[in-house]
Amino acid sequence: MTKRHSHANRHFGKPIDALGAVERRVLDRAEEHLVISTDVNAAISAHATFGQRLADRIARIGGSWGFIISFILFLVAWSLINTVILTADAFDPYPFIFLNLILSMIAAIQAPIIMMSQNRQAERDRFEAAKDYEVNLKAELEILSLHRKIDMEVLSELASLREELARLHAKLPETKH
Repeated sequence: MTKRHSHANRHFGKPIDALGAVERRVLDRAEEHLVISTDVNAAISAHATFGQRLADRIARIGGSWGFIISFILFLVAWSLINTVILTADAFDPYPFIFLNLILSMIAAIQAPIIMMSQNRQAERDRFEAAKDYEVNLKAELEILSLHRKIDMEVLSELASLREELARLHAKLPETKH
């Protein structure tokens, strides 16, 4: 039985053939004493397309208080201009049909863009959870390995102490009661 097979049996309680890809990768990294953690933000950003980065920016701006306040100010200004200032020659008189058209078009475009960004966030969360699992699994393997090593050292030291006590006991003169 190879070292990998014995590690798989010892750490996971099953043969190496029964391990999943993640477990094998973690086992390999643990045996080689390599780091398994990943900067999730950098990994996701490295594979993001221009459209995905743009969707994230639009969602970030569209979901901010600055955008909401500025949009409310725009709507108030539009309403004031078309009702109070330009009473006779308003370019979009009440009930603001042109404004409704613009708002509908913005909503029609903004909603799928925000959904794209949310899908990317969900993908990022799944990736991060998978990486957390790998790191936790490797940490658990390392802790188990350290426990075994310490246990072996303690047992070895106890055996040495037992031999020493046996030698000392053998040197003591026998006393009769």
